[in-house]
Amino acid sequence: MADKCRLAFCLFDYFPHGGLQRDFLSIAKECTMRCSHVDVYTGSWTGERPDNINVKILPVRGITNHGRSEYFSRQFNQHVKPGMYNAVVGFNKMPGLNVYFAADTCFAAKAEKKSFAHRISPRYKTYMRLERAVFDKKSKTEILLISEREKPFYSDFYGTSNSRFHLLPPGIDINLTAKANKKKIRSAICSELSEDNRFGNNKTDIKDPGCILILMVGSGFKTKGVDRSIRSISALPDKIREKTVLLIVGRDNKKPFLKLARRLKVADRVFFMGARDDVSKFFISSDLLLHPARVETAGKVLLEAMACRLPVLVTDVCGYSSHVKNADAGELLYSPFDQKALNKLLLFMLTSHKKSYWGKKGKEYVLKNDLSGMTQKAVDFIMKVAK
Repeated sequence: MADKCRLAFCLFDYFPHGGLQRDFLSIAKECTMRCSHVDVYTGSWTGERPDNINVKILPVRGITNHGRSEYFSRQFNQHVKPGMYNAVVGFNKMPGLNVYFAADTCFAAKAEKKSFAHRISPRYKTYMRLERAVFDKKSKTEILLISEREKPFYSDFYGTSNSRFHLLPPGIDINLTAKANKKKIRSAICSELSEDNRFGNNKTDIKDPGCILILMVGSGFKTKGVDRSIRSISALPDKIREKTVLLIVGRDNKKPFLKLARRLKVADRVFFMGARDDVSKFFISSDLLLHPARVETAGKVLLEAMACRLPVLVTDVCGYSSHVKNADAGELLYSPFDQKALNKLLLFMLTSHKKSYWGKKGKEYVLKNDLSGMTQKAVDFIMKVAK
Protein backbone atom coordinates (compact mmCIF):
# COMPACT_ATOMS: atom_id res chain seq x y z
CA MET A 1 0.00 0.00 0.00
CA ALA A 2 1.26 3.46 -0.87
CA ASP A 3 1.42 5.35 2.44
CA LYS A 4 1.00 8.80 0.92
CA CYS A 5 -1.53 7.89 -1.73
CA ARG A 6 -4.80 9.84 -1.60
CA LEU A 7 -7.64 9.29 -4.06
CA ALA A 8 -10.94 11.11 -4.56
CA PHE A 9 -13.96 9.57 -6.28
CA CYS A 10 -17.04 11.49 -7.33
CA LEU A 11 -20.48 10.18 -8.23
CA PHE A 12 -23.73 12.17 -8.40
CA ASP A 13 -25.76 9.56 -6.54
CA TYR A 14 -25.07 6.14 -5.06
CA PHE A 15 -27.69 3.43 -4.64
CA PRO A 16 -27.32 -0.37 -4.56
CA HIS A 17 -27.87 -2.47 -7.68
CA GLY A 18 -27.27 0.18 -10.36
CA GLY A 19 -24.76 -0.98 -12.97
CA LEU A 20 -22.60 2.16 -12.75
CA GLN A 21 -22.83 2.11 -8.97
CA ARG A 22 -21.74 -1.52 -8.80
CA ASP A 23 -18.67 -0.78 -10.94
CA PHE A 24 -17.87 2.32 -8.88
CA LEU A 25 -18.03 0.46 -5.56
CA SER A 26 -15.95 -2.45 -6.82
CA ILE A 27 -13.23 -0.12 -8.06
CA ALA A 28 -13.30 2.04 -4.93
CA LYS A 29 -12.99 -1.01 -2.67
CA GLU A 30 -10.04 -2.36 -4.63
CA CYS A 31 -8.36 1.04 -4.40
CA THR A 32 -8.54 0.89 -0.60
CA MET A 33 -6.31 -2.19 -0.80
CA ARG A 34 -3.63 -0.24 -2.63
CA CYS A 35 -4.04 3.31 -1.37
CA SER A 36 -3.92 4.68 2.16
CA HIS A 37 -6.78 7.17 1.81
CA VAL A 38 -9.93 7.09 -0.36
CA ASP A 39 -12.62 9.79 -0.22
CA VAL A 40 -15.93 9.54 -2.07
CA TYR A 41 -17.88 12.70 -2.86
CA THR A 42 -21.55 12.22 -3.73
CA GLY A 43 -24.87 14.03 -3.62
CA SER A 44 -26.60 11.11 -1.91
CA TRP A 45 -25.79 7.65 -0.60
CA THR A 46 -28.40 4.93 -0.17
CA GLY A 47 -27.43 1.69 1.54
CA GLU A 48 -24.56 0.45 3.65
CA ARG A 49 -21.32 2.43 3.65
CA PRO A 50 -18.20 0.30 3.13
CA ASP A 51 -15.28 0.24 5.52
CA ASN A 52 -12.11 2.19 4.70
CA ILE A 53 -13.96 4.59 2.39
CA ASN A 54 -14.76 8.10 3.61
CA VAL A 55 -18.14 9.09 2.17
CA LYS A 56 -18.65 12.85 1.95
CA ILE A 57 -22.18 14.01 1.11
CA LEU A 58 -22.24 17.33 -0.72
CA PRO A 59 -25.36 19.51 -0.64
CA VAL A 60 -27.20 19.42 -3.95
CA ARG A 61 -29.82 21.94 -5.00
CA GLY A 62 -31.99 22.32 -8.06
CA ILE A 63 -35.37 21.23 -9.38
CA THR A 64 -34.03 19.64 -12.58
CA ASN A 65 -31.52 16.85 -13.14
CA HIS A 66 -29.23 19.09 -15.13
CA GLY A 67 -29.48 21.81 -12.49
CA ARG A 68 -28.53 19.39 -9.73
CA SER A 69 -25.68 17.99 -11.83
CA GLU A 70 -24.27 21.47 -12.38
CA TYR A 71 -24.61 22.35 -8.70
CA PHE A 72 -22.87 19.13 -7.61
CA SER A 73 -20.03 19.81 -10.04
CA ARG A 74 -19.51 23.30 -8.60
CA GLN A 75 -19.66 22.02 -5.02
CA PHE A 76 -17.15 19.28 -5.75
CA ASN A 77 -14.64 21.63 -7.35
CA GLN A 78 -14.99 24.06 -4.46
CA HIS A 79 -14.18 21.29 -1.96
CA VAL A 80 -11.43 19.57 -3.95
CA LYS A 81 -8.49 21.81 -4.69
CA PRO A 82 -5.49 21.01 -6.92
CA GLY A 83 -2.90 18.99 -5.04
CA MET A 84 -5.28 17.56 -2.41
CA TYR A 85 -5.27 14.13 -4.06
CA ASN A 86 -2.93 12.06 -6.18
CA ALA A 87 -5.83 11.41 -8.56
CA VAL A 88 -9.48 12.43 -8.90
CA VAL A 89 -11.70 9.77 -10.48
CA GLY A 90 -15.17 10.63 -11.78
CA PHE A 91 -18.10 8.39 -12.67
CA ASN A 92 -20.10 11.28 -14.09
CA LYS A 93 -18.96 13.95 -16.54
CA MET A 94 -17.66 17.10 -14.87
CA PRO A 95 -14.58 19.36 -14.69
CA GLY A 96 -11.59 18.63 -12.49
CA LEU A 97 -11.14 14.91 -13.24
CA ASN A 98 -7.88 13.08 -13.81
CA VAL A 99 -9.73 9.89 -14.80
CA TYR A 100 -13.29 9.45 -16.08
CA PHE A 101 -15.08 6.08 -16.07
CA ALA A 102 -17.12 6.33 -19.28
CA ALA A 103 -20.39 4.50 -18.69
CA ASP A 104 -22.61 7.10 -20.40
CA THR A 105 -23.43 7.70 -24.04
CA CYS A 106 -22.19 10.76 -25.91
CA PHE A 107 -24.65 13.56 -25.15
CA ALA A 108 -23.50 15.68 -28.10
CA ALA A 109 -24.24 12.87 -30.57
CA LYS A 110 -27.76 12.37 -29.20
CA ALA A 111 -28.46 16.12 -29.05
CA GLU A 112 -27.48 16.58 -32.69
CA LYS A 113 -30.66 14.76 -33.69
CA LYS A 114 -32.83 17.05 -31.56
CA SER A 115 -34.57 20.27 -32.57
CA PHE A 116 -32.94 23.70 -32.58
CA ALA A 117 -35.06 24.66 -29.56
CA HIS A 118 -33.57 21.75 -27.63
CA ARG A 119 -30.04 22.79 -28.53
CA ILE A 120 -30.48 26.25 -27.01
CA SER A 121 -32.13 24.99 -23.81
CA PRO A 122 -30.45 25.24 -20.37
CA ARG A 123 -30.42 21.44 -20.20
CA TYR A 124 -28.46 21.16 -23.44
CA LYS A 125 -25.98 23.87 -22.47
CA THR A 126 -25.36 22.35 -19.03
CA TYR A 127 -24.76 18.80 -20.21
CA MET A 128 -22.58 20.01 -23.06
CA ARG A 129 -20.41 21.99 -20.63
CA LEU A 130 -19.99 18.97 -18.37
CA GLU A 131 -19.19 16.65 -21.27
CA ARG A 132 -16.80 19.07 -22.94
CA ALA A 133 -14.85 19.41 -19.68
CA VAL A 134 -13.92 15.72 -20.01
CA PHE A 135 -13.64 15.13 -23.75
CA ASP A 136 -12.44 18.41 -25.23
CA LYS A 137 -9.15 18.02 -27.09
CA LYS A 138 -7.57 20.48 -24.65
CA SER A 139 -8.63 18.44 -21.63
CA LYS A 140 -6.11 16.17 -19.93
CA THR A 141 -8.66 13.78 -18.44
CA GLU A 142 -7.87 10.12 -19.13
CA ILE A 143 -10.91 8.05 -20.16
CA LEU A 144 -11.67 4.47 -19.13
CA LEU A 145 -13.99 2.95 -21.74
CA ILE A 146 -16.26 0.03 -20.93
CA SER A 147 -17.21 -0.28 -24.61
CA GLU A 148 -15.83 0.91 -27.93
CA ARG A 149 -19.30 1.93 -29.09
CA GLU A 150 -19.24 5.61 -28.06
CA LYS A 151 -15.58 6.32 -28.77
CA PRO A 152 -16.06 7.47 -32.41
CA PHE A 153 -18.76 9.94 -31.35
CA TYR A 154 -16.53 11.57 -28.74
CA SER A 155 -13.61 11.71 -31.16
CA ASP A 156 -15.72 13.26 -33.92
CA PHE A 157 -17.42 15.89 -31.74
CA TYR A 158 -14.53 16.91 -29.51
CA GLY A 159 -11.38 15.82 -31.30
CA THR A 160 -10.40 13.70 -28.31
CA SER A 161 -6.96 12.18 -28.70
CA ASN A 162 -6.99 8.43 -29.22
CA SER A 163 -4.21 8.08 -26.63
CA ARG A 164 -6.58 9.24 -23.87
CA PHE A 165 -8.98 6.33 -24.36
CA HIS A 166 -8.29 3.11 -22.44
CA LEU A 167 -10.56 0.12 -23.06
CA LEU A 168 -11.51 -2.11 -20.12
CA PRO A 169 -12.78 -5.69 -20.28
CA PRO A 170 -16.45 -6.10 -19.27
CA GLY A 171 -15.72 -7.53 -15.84
CA ILE A 172 -18.22 -10.29 -15.13
CA ASP A 173 -18.11 -13.33 -12.89
CA ILE A 174 -17.65 -16.21 -15.33
CA ASN A 175 -18.37 -18.73 -12.54
CA LEU A 176 -21.97 -17.65 -11.95
CA THR A 177 -23.27 -21.18 -12.49
CA ALA A 178 -20.31 -23.14 -11.14
CA LYS A 179 -22.30 -24.70 -8.28
CA ALA A 180 -25.81 -23.92 -9.43
CA ASN A 181 -28.63 -26.42 -9.19
CA LYS A 182 -30.93 -24.95 -11.83
CA LYS A 183 -33.91 -27.15 -10.99
CA LYS A 184 -33.76 -26.31 -7.29
CA ILE A 185 -33.20 -22.58 -7.85
CA ARG A 186 -36.02 -22.34 -10.41
CA SER A 187 -38.35 -24.14 -8.01
CA ALA A 188 -37.56 -21.57 -5.29
CA ILE A 189 -38.14 -18.63 -7.66
CA CYS A 190 -41.41 -20.13 -8.91
CA SER A 191 -42.58 -20.68 -5.32
CA GLU A 192 -41.95 -17.00 -4.63
CA LEU A 193 -43.90 -16.00 -7.72
CA SER A 194 -46.82 -18.31 -6.99
CA GLU A 195 -47.27 -16.58 -3.62
CA ASP A 196 -47.48 -13.17 -5.27
CA ASN A 197 -51.12 -12.09 -5.47
CA ARG A 198 -50.55 -8.52 -6.62
CA PHE A 199 -52.19 -9.19 -9.96
CA GLY A 200 -54.97 -11.49 -8.83
CA ASN A 201 -55.40 -15.06 -10.00
CA ASN A 202 -52.79 -15.99 -12.53
CA LYS A 203 -54.04 -18.42 -15.17
CA THR A 204 -50.58 -19.97 -15.43
CA ASP A 205 -49.31 -22.56 -12.99
CA ILE A 206 -45.86 -21.03 -12.57
CA LYS A 207 -44.50 -24.27 -11.14
CA ASP A 208 -45.52 -26.13 -14.29
CA PRO A 209 -42.37 -27.24 -16.22
CA GLY A 210 -43.96 -25.83 -19.38
CA CYS A 211 -44.08 -22.31 -17.97
CA ILE A 212 -41.82 -19.86 -19.85
CA LEU A 213 -39.88 -17.34 -17.75
CA ILE A 214 -38.68 -14.28 -19.67
CA LEU A 215 -36.23 -12.09 -17.76
CA MET A 216 -35.42 -8.38 -17.86
CA VAL A 217 -32.69 -6.90 -15.64
CA GLY A 218 -31.85 -3.25 -15.14
CA SER A 219 -32.83 -0.02 -13.46
CA GLY A 220 -34.36 2.69 -15.62
CA PHE A 221 -37.35 0.89 -17.09
CA LYS A 222 -37.97 3.27 -19.99
CA THR A 223 -34.35 3.15 -21.12
CA LYS A 224 -34.22 -0.64 -20.83
CA GLY A 225 -37.40 -1.00 -22.90
CA VAL A 226 -39.80 -2.51 -20.36
CA ASP A 227 -42.73 -1.04 -22.28
CA ARG A 228 -41.45 -2.70 -25.46
CA SER A 229 -41.24 -6.04 -23.65
CA ILE A 230 -44.77 -5.74 -22.27
CA ARG A 231 -46.08 -5.04 -25.77
CA SER A 232 -44.24 -8.10 -27.09
CA ILE A 233 -45.77 -10.32 -24.41
CA SER A 234 -49.23 -9.03 -25.30
CA ALA A 235 -48.59 -9.83 -28.98
CA LEU A 236 -47.79 -13.51 -28.39
CA PRO A 237 -50.33 -16.10 -29.57
CA ASP A 238 -52.83 -16.98 -26.84
CA LYS A 239 -51.48 -20.47 -26.15
CA ILE A 240 -47.94 -19.20 -25.67
CA ARG A 241 -48.85 -16.02 -23.83
CA GLU A 242 -50.92 -17.94 -21.28
CA LYS A 243 -47.86 -19.92 -20.19
CA THR A 244 -45.39 -17.02 -20.36
CA VAL A 245 -44.30 -14.77 -17.50
CA LEU A 246 -42.18 -11.61 -17.72
CA LEU A 247 -39.90 -11.05 -14.71
CA ILE A 248 -38.50 -7.54 -14.30
CA VAL A 249 -35.61 -7.17 -11.86
CA GLY A 250 -34.54 -3.59 -11.21
CA ARG A 251 -35.19 -0.25 -9.54
CA ASP A 252 -37.62 2.31 -10.97
CA ASN A 253 -41.21 3.54 -10.86
CA LYS A 254 -43.33 0.63 -12.08
CA LYS A 255 -46.71 2.41 -12.11
CA PRO A 256 -46.79 3.57 -15.77
CA PHE A 257 -45.69 0.12 -16.92
CA LEU A 258 -48.31 -1.64 -14.81
CA LYS A 259 -50.87 0.69 -16.34
CA LEU A 260 -49.69 -0.34 -19.81
CA ALA A 261 -49.81 -4.04 -18.86
CA ARG A 262 -53.36 -3.68 -17.58
CA ARG A 263 -54.44 -1.81 -20.72
CA LEU A 264 -52.96 -4.60 -22.87
CA LYS A 265 -54.55 -7.23 -20.58
CA VAL A 266 -51.27 -8.86 -19.62
CA ALA A 267 -50.92 -7.60 -16.04
CA ASP A 268 -51.09 -11.20 -14.82
CA ARG A 269 -48.09 -11.98 -17.03
CA VAL A 270 -45.83 -9.29 -15.57
CA PHE A 271 -43.96 -9.43 -12.24
CA PHE A 272 -41.85 -6.54 -10.95
CA MET A 273 -39.33 -8.12 -8.58
CA GLY A 274 -37.59 -4.92 -7.45
CA ALA A 275 -33.85 -4.51 -6.95
CA ARG A 276 -32.31 -7.81 -5.83
CA ASP A 277 -29.04 -9.10 -4.44
CA ASP A 278 -29.72 -12.56 -5.90
CA VAL A 279 -30.00 -11.63 -9.59
CA SER A 280 -27.94 -14.64 -10.62
CA LYS A 281 -30.79 -16.89 -9.45
CA PHE A 282 -33.05 -15.28 -12.02
CA PHE A 283 -30.48 -15.75 -14.78
CA ILE A 284 -30.22 -19.41 -13.85
CA SER A 285 -33.99 -19.94 -13.58
CA SER A 286 -35.19 -18.16 -16.71
CA ASP A 287 -35.62 -19.30 -20.29
CA LEU A 288 -34.66 -16.09 -22.13
CA LEU A 289 -33.17 -12.67 -21.43
CA LEU A 290 -35.10 -9.90 -23.19
CA HIS A 291 -33.23 -6.59 -23.42
CA PRO A 292 -34.83 -4.23 -25.99
CA ALA A 293 -33.00 -1.17 -24.65
CA ARG A 294 -33.32 2.25 -26.23
CA VAL A 295 -29.73 3.08 -25.35
CA GLU A 296 -27.01 1.14 -23.56
CA THR A 297 -23.29 1.95 -23.54
CA ALA A 298 -22.38 -1.60 -22.61
CA GLY A 299 -24.92 -4.02 -21.08
CA LYS A 300 -23.12 -6.32 -18.68
CA VAL A 301 -26.36 -8.25 -18.09
CA LEU A 302 -26.03 -9.70 -21.60
CA LEU A 303 -22.75 -11.37 -20.69
CA GLU A 304 -24.02 -12.47 -17.29
CA ALA A 305 -26.93 -14.14 -19.05
CA MET A 306 -24.54 -15.86 -21.45
CA ALA A 307 -22.46 -17.08 -18.51
CA CYS A 308 -25.64 -18.71 -17.18
CA ARG A 309 -26.47 -20.38 -20.53
CA LEU A 310 -29.43 -18.04 -21.03
CA PRO A 311 -30.35 -17.14 -24.64
CA VAL A 312 -30.46 -13.40 -25.32
CA LEU A 313 -32.71 -11.17 -27.43
CA VAL A 314 -31.27 -7.65 -27.54
CA THR A 315 -31.36 -4.45 -29.58
CA ASP A 316 -28.20 -3.64 -31.52
CA VAL A 317 -27.79 -0.26 -29.77
CA CYS A 318 -26.27 -2.03 -26.74
CA GLY A 319 -22.49 -1.89 -26.64
CA TYR A 320 -22.13 -5.53 -25.68
CA SER A 321 -24.67 -6.79 -28.22
CA SER A 322 -21.67 -7.54 -30.45
CA HIS A 323 -20.70 -10.29 -28.00
CA VAL A 324 -24.13 -11.88 -28.40
CA LYS A 325 -23.72 -11.79 -32.18
CA ASN A 326 -20.14 -13.08 -32.16
CA ALA A 327 -21.05 -15.90 -29.80
CA ASP A 328 -24.26 -16.79 -31.67
CA ALA A 329 -25.89 -16.71 -28.23
CA GLY A 330 -29.24 -15.34 -29.37
CA GLU A 331 -30.77 -12.78 -31.71
CA LEU A 332 -30.17 -9.08 -32.37
CA LEU A 333 -32.91 -6.63 -33.30
CA TYR A 334 -31.37 -4.11 -35.68
CA SER A 335 -32.05 -0.37 -35.78
CA PRO A 336 -34.28 1.45 -36.40
CA PHE A 337 -36.44 -0.17 -33.75
CA ASP A 338 -39.65 -1.81 -34.93
CA GLN A 339 -42.10 -3.26 -32.41
CA LYS A 340 -43.51 -5.79 -34.85
CA ALA A 341 -40.00 -7.05 -35.62
CA LEU A 342 -39.36 -7.48 -31.90
CA ASN A 343 -42.62 -9.38 -31.50
CA LYS A 344 -41.69 -11.68 -34.35
CA LEU A 345 -38.19 -12.36 -33.00
CA LEU A 346 -39.50 -13.08 -29.50
CA LEU A 347 -42.00 -15.60 -30.83
CA PHE A 348 -39.30 -17.21 -32.96
CA MET A 349 -36.93 -17.62 -30.03
CA LEU A 350 -39.59 -18.98 -27.67
CA THR A 351 -40.63 -21.65 -30.18
CA SER A 352 -37.19 -22.41 -31.62
CA HIS A 353 -35.31 -25.67 -31.15
CA LYS A 354 -32.09 -23.61 -30.88
CA LYS A 355 -32.59 -22.53 -27.25
CA SER A 356 -30.10 -25.03 -25.84
CA TYR A 357 -27.70 -24.23 -28.71
CA TRP A 358 -27.79 -20.48 -27.95
CA GLY A 359 -27.22 -21.18 -24.27
CA LYS A 360 -24.29 -23.49 -24.97
CA LYS A 361 -22.63 -21.06 -27.41
CA GLY A 362 -22.98 -18.19 -24.96
CA LYS A 363 -21.33 -20.12 -22.16
CA GLU A 364 -18.50 -21.29 -24.43
CA TYR A 365 -17.85 -17.73 -25.58
CA VAL A 366 -17.67 -16.39 -22.03
CA LEU A 367 -15.16 -19.08 -21.04
CA LYS A 368 -12.96 -18.55 -24.10
CA ASN A 369 -12.71 -14.76 -24.00
CA ASP A 370 -11.33 -12.25 -21.50
CA LEU A 371 -14.57 -10.91 -20.07
CA SER A 372 -13.44 -10.45 -16.48
CA GLY A 373 -10.86 -8.25 -14.82
CA MET A 374 -12.49 -4.82 -15.27
CA THR A 375 -11.89 -3.82 -11.67
CA GLN A 376 -8.26 -4.89 -11.59
CA LYS A 377 -7.38 -3.16 -14.86
CA ALA A 378 -9.24 0.02 -13.92
CA VAL A 379 -7.44 0.22 -10.58
CA ASP A 380 -4.08 -0.56 -12.21
CA PHE A 381 -4.60 2.44 -14.46
CA ILE A 382 -5.85 4.72 -11.66
CA MET A 383 -2.79 3.90 -9.57
CA LYS A 384 -0.54 4.57 -12.56
CA VAL A 385 -2.11 8.03 -12.93
CA ALA A 386 -1.85 8.62 -9.18
CA LYS A 387 1.93 8.11 -9.30
